[in-house]
Amino acid sequence: MSGEEQVKHSGSSVDTGPSEAFIAYCNAEFDRRRNSDEPFDEAAYREAMELTLHKIRALEEEGYA
Repeated sequence: MSGEEQVKHSGSSVDTGPSEAFIAYCNAEFDRRRNSDEPFDEAAYREAMELTLHKIRALEEEGYA
């Protein structure tokens, strides 16, 4: 996944596991930070988000989330 594309989710309220909730939060926070007057490293944010999302999905697959 490219660091510049937004992570997409199904949008279904039925399929809202921890990873879907995290994606929604990250996308909203990404937009908020990008539109603020503060300096923002988009690449670092996306990298951190993707690493965390990978871990959350692994935990979901193992039945821990």
